[in-house]
Amino acid sequence: MGKYPNKINKIRTVALSLVFVGVFIMYIGIFLKNHPYLMLVFIILGLLSVIASGFIYFWVGMLSVKAVKVVCPSCGKVTKMLGKVDVCMYCNEALTLDKSLDGKDFNEVYRQKKEL
Repeated sequence: MGKYPNKINKIRTVALSLVFVGVFIMYIGIFLKNHPYLMLVFIILGLLSVIASGFIYFWVGMLSVKAVKVVCPSCGKVTKMLGKVDVCMYCNEALTLDKSLDGKDFNEVYRQKKEL
């Protein structure tokens, strides 16, 4: 089985990346001391990135509260699922709440919402 990240962990990774990108953008602004307006633009863009990260962390926290807790059949640990198909946070075992997908190999297509 391939490495499929858990949905909650995937969103947390995006938020963490935004923090590092924002700090890097602000760091670039420090080198522009001779151009105060350009420096201010970089500092503000970096700050907005860090603030966006905070909002994403808040949002994923709210999602995590609503997530369904299930016991992974492979490792026996309690993990959280978003949607009908997800993977275990610990061992990456495919998990499903949809009985029609039970026993099938995991595919990223199962995670996507079907268009009507």
